[in-house]
Amino acid sequence: MIFILEMVNTKLTCTLTPRENLDFLIKDLPSRQFINYGKIFILKIKNKDEYACTYSIIPTEDYQLPENTFFVHRKKESNTLYTINALNELIKHLNYGVVNTNYKIEWNHYRNTLLITTHGELNPLKQHYTKL
Repeated sequence: MIFILEMVNTKLTCTLTPRENLDFLIKDLPSRQFINYGKIFILKIKNKDEYACTYSIIPTEDYQLPENTFFVHRKKESNTLYTINALNELIKHLNYGVVNTNYKIEWNHYRNTLLITTHGELNPLKQHYTKL
């Protein structure tokens, strides 16, 4: 018996939304794109009325990202989410202005943090899991 496995390239995706749009977003996301395992994780941004919804998708050619949505990476051991631009800005900040891909980051310093850039500047957002 021969099995053919197709490699699927999933992308971890994050959408930032205010509380008043959260219910709509959760209902709307599955109609826009296949969400891997059907799971959406909701993280509350500390000291803001804002939430980060993370989910894995299998992007298609015609997929349009919702507003305030971007691809992220995750360090499981510290529960840190980050964009590549934010990672580069973090390294630059820690390494005296030099981006070095071999620079070792102490991820525990960024535990439960979403690292993004806003207007080209590093913007770390502390997060915590919440019940709605």
